Amino acid sequence: MGMNRALRIGFIAMSGVRAWDTELLALGLSMPGFVERKEVIAQLPSLGLLTLAGLTPETDLVSYHEIFDFSREAPPDEPFDLVAISSFTAQIEDAYRVADHYRSLGVRVVLGGLHVSSLPEEALPHADAIIVGEAEEVWPRLLEDLRAGTLQPVYQPTRPWDLAHSPMPRFELLDPAKYNRITVQTSRGCPWKCDFCASSILIAPRYQTKPVERVIAEIRRIQSIWHRPFIEFADDNTFVQRAYSKSLMRALVPEKIRFFTETDISFGEDPELIDLACEAGCKQVLIGLESPNPTGLDGMELRSNWKLRQHERYVQAIERIQSAGITVNGCFILGLDGHTPAVFDAVVDFVRESGLYEVQVTVQTPFPGTPLYSRLQHEGRLFADRFWEKCTLFDQTHEPRGMTSAELRAGLIHVSQSLYNEEATGLRRKRFFRQLNRKPAASH
Repeated sequence: MGMNRALRIGFIAMSGVRAWDTELLALGLSMPGFVERKEVIAQLPSLGLLTLAGLTPETDLVSYHEIFDFSREAPPDEPFDLVAISSFTAQIEDAYRVADHYRSLGVRVVLGGLHVSSLPEEALPHADAIIVGEAEEVWPRLLEDLRAGTLQPVYQPTRPWDLAHSPMPRFELLDPAKYNRITVQTSRGCPWKCDFCASSILIAPRYQTKPVERVIAEIRRIQSIWHRPFIEFADDNTFVQRAYSKSLMRALVPEKIRFFTETDISFGEDPELIDLACEAGCKQVLIGLESPNPTGLDGMELRSNWKLRQHERYVQAIERIQSAGITVNGCFILGLDGHTPAVFDAVVDFVRESGLYEVQVTVQTPFPGTPLYSRLQHEGRLFADRFWEKCTLFDQTHEPRGMTSAELRAGLIHVSQSLYNEEATGLRRKRFFRQLNRKPAASH
């Protein structure tokens, strides 16, 4: 391959996670809330791949594809020199099949993402090269090596990537008609190291923020392609650093965007930040509440039991955020080690009493590479050592501690039916709008 020849690079995102359990899938069809958030995630473009495209020389020919754009059995046989595939754990077996297909055609394949970083030895046989950890630093070198015919099997960064050096993602590779939400990253990592979370532990060991002016530049690039785009911040914890968050929100106000993000419950303790976020266009925050009772939270957070200490403030924080006009999507994990079957009604009661606008219910899932996976494996509680297609957050992967797996599955169905039926959803919406109407004139 000539050193100066333009490379033809296909970026392929594995998207569209679906529950493995067919009964849950069938139930999901009659309970929109159960699948709503999962479908939104499935429709988000891969920001990681668009960022690597932004680091690729403009002389190279790049294209972006979603796995659902073509049959998994027959990906496009375009004349690529390199295919870069990023995948979640739940679709990694599909990713390996796609990788094997391209390699059988003589195309070089590079694999990356959380799963590959967790299990590099598993991924290696399916790729010419893998990236372990953050990809930005190593991508230019990988392309140089490919041109020179000296591609290495493993690329691993030598230091954490500085978000101040982040390239502009190649948003223009996306078909504007296909995406209703576009992702932007304002921070990477999370200070709270929860035992079930792979991203903060594996990919971003330290929390850092992207300079505000770079975030604004990305928003403006998106606005040049989409009319009134809905932005999803691809952060683990957007509002955790207050001073940065406030300067970002102030800068966003004139941009007149609408956005969704993930944060923790401490967001509810800062009325100034809540008002600023509302003014900046924040429509919903997703907050990991995890458990309606303290027993499920003990020991979950590896450093200081932070979530357990916040528990008594949950209801007040939700009230503060929602009365400002920002809806809260509260996430609960069923089957935590401190849970008994009593947790199912406790979740339903908490949602009703707290007035949560939106709710997401999942089951505890030990992703490879997390402390949770290692612990459950050590305790002999995993149903199998390799169950990646079941890492959907809805399927069972191991024996729970305080109940049987049959009780957990029945409980998930019971909670879902109680929370996602039309009447329950309608009541939550009505309560939120009543709360808004009672609110005095906005202070901002």
